[in-house]
Amino acid sequence: MIPIEHHQLQPFLPPDARLLMLGSFPPPKKRWSMEFFYPNRTNQMWEIFGLVFLGDSQRLVDAANKTFRLEDIKALLEEHGIAIYDTASSVRRLSGNASDKDLEIVEKTDIPSLLEQIPHCHDIVCTGQKSFSVLTEDYGVPVPAMGTFNEFFINCSAKLGDLSEGLRSVKLWRMPSSSRAYPMKLEEKTTYYRKMMKTIGVI
Repeated sequence: MIPIEHHQLQPFLPPDARLLMLGSFPPPKKRWSMEFFYPNRTNQMWEIFGLVFLGDSQRLVDAANKTFRLEDIKALLEEHGIAIYDTASSVRRLSGNASDKDLEIVEKTDIPSLLEQIPHCHDIVCTGQKSFSVLTEDYGVPVPAMGTFNEFFINCSAKLGDLSEGLRSVKLWRMPSSSRAYPMKLEEKTTYYRKMMKTIGVI
């Protein structure tokens, strides 16, 4: 029997977040370079963020220690109102690696519960088919074309201004994977992310 692996990180939810980024599940712990999301040193997410927000792919990279600048990353996410978690809370690794296609979701993340804690959030971004699977299966939202969104409604109890409990309109965005194995140059990935961030208004 393949063991069940439980998520080891708490959701990162700045109270004023307007964007929720949902990955699939963290890689095996042996591949972590820090105790945070996208911890694999070869993953390009924090290089993309460095380019989008700071104009330098290496600003959030600690090359000397083969890790990332975690406190700078957290400060940037807080400043721009970006929350992060994953669509799976527990999984089985069918091949023992970090590949999404080899993940079996055992327990899905409670997305409405996350949104309750970030009442200003009306945009969710996913980067891979596995991370989309929870939203497509549970809410029937089609996977958008790359760089675009599909809108859907989700029932959560958060209050925003004079709005009381009920349905919240949410845009589901599709972005390129930040995996280095994804066949797209860093600069092109960054173009997609920058355009989305500007449209949402976090930059």
